[in-house]
Amino acid sequence: MIVVTGLGLVSPHGEDAQAVFEALCRGESAVHEVFRGELPRPAAAATVAFDETRWFTKLQLAGVDRVSQLAVAAAELAARDAALPEGVDPTRVGVFVGCGMGGGAAIENAYRIGVAGGRVPPLTIPAFMPNAPAAHVAIRQRAQGPVLSYAVACASSAVAIGEARHALRRGEIDVALAGGSEALIVPGVVAAWQAMQTLADFAADGPEAPQAAARACRPFAADRCGFVLGEGAGFLVLEPEAQALARGARVRGRLLGYGTSCDAAHLTKLDAAGQARALAAALRDAGLQPGDVGYCNAHGTATKIGDLVEAQALAQVFGQALPGLRVSSTKALHGHLLGAAGALEAIVTLLSLQQQRLPPNVHGAAVEPQCRLNLVQGRDTAAPGLQAAISSSFAFGGTNAVLAFGRA
Repeated sequence: MIVVTGLGLVSPHGEDAQAVFEALCRGESAVHEVFRGELPRPAAAATVAFDETRWFTKLQLAGVDRVSQLAVAAAELAARDAALPEGVDPTRVGVFVGCGMGGGAAIENAYRIGVAGGRVPPLTIPAFMPNAPAAHVAIRQRAQGPVLSYAVACASSAVAIGEARHALRRGEIDVALAGGSEALIVPGVVAAWQAMQTLADFAADGPEAPQAAARACRPFAADRCGFVLGEGAGFLVLEPEAQALARGARVRGRLLGYGTSCDAAHLTKLDAAGQARALAAALRDAGLQPGDVGYCNAHGTATKIGDLVEAQALAQVFGQALPGLRVSSTKALHGHLLGAAGALEAIVTLLSLQQQRLPPNVHGAAVEPQCRLNLVQGRDTAAPGLQAAISSSFAFGGTNAVLAFGRA
């Protein structure tokens, strides 16, 4: 059995995992308007208040994009939380990182400078390459085992966590730092997402503008109109249960199963059958029946088609057990972290199991009639007896990843 012994995150709600979970349970949104006047349409996002000087010297920051800075901080917090002993063999420590698009700030800065005829920063390439976060985490943690990056859009960090579990079960490593990072809140990237017409619209003028931005993302609501971007990083420390217990580690939860699949149908149009295959594979891998699972932290992006497809997939797999499955999407509060979404949401799912509470599905007073899900309503909903939960990540490109967790 593979267990979670450390949690670390740098999120729009902060760096303290417990405080972040409390804020989500209270339904507090970290979403706000960004780039007023710089974009053709208003845009909202959830950003991180991050002081890089806590983690890097000025010299170390040369050529290190924000995406890698966030990753290093979150991985270090996870390692501290796990209280890993000094004598861990570095060649038996693996780093598995999901990152959808790499260093957005570095590439945007290079383009702006280059177009203006200036000197492009010489470290632009190592700053924006998608494997930079994993490399920087490995350097900081002195991890000399497999250091792998997964660029699988919104499923990136869920895949990284699942693949880390595989490596541990095969005995290739003793400890894994697994998670993801994303930092794409820059004008060019936001404008590109707006061009796809997937981002939520909201009224940007008048005294109600801040509240409108905060409530722009409404998963599974009848009036949903898209997602809002978020940034941040999240990491788990994974290790075999026997090893964790032998060293007296605090076990945060159990990673019971992992399922992945590909729709193999369309780059951006999601497919219920493909998602259902990943959901079923995760349950099968975990040895769970649908009725054993009490909570799903849904992908729930609040797009018109995406939420319907996900609801259909859950109905296909859970069947008669669907009414007993509580469902919520926390993206309404922390935004869509893209490559880091699966890691942050895995942490939320673990804390839900640990504390027997569920974060609510907010901003949707009128639920989409075709989404026949048992959505978590209200604030700070108690979930006594919750023993197993899943976290779903369904990506552009058709890759689906589902993680199944059990209570410690």
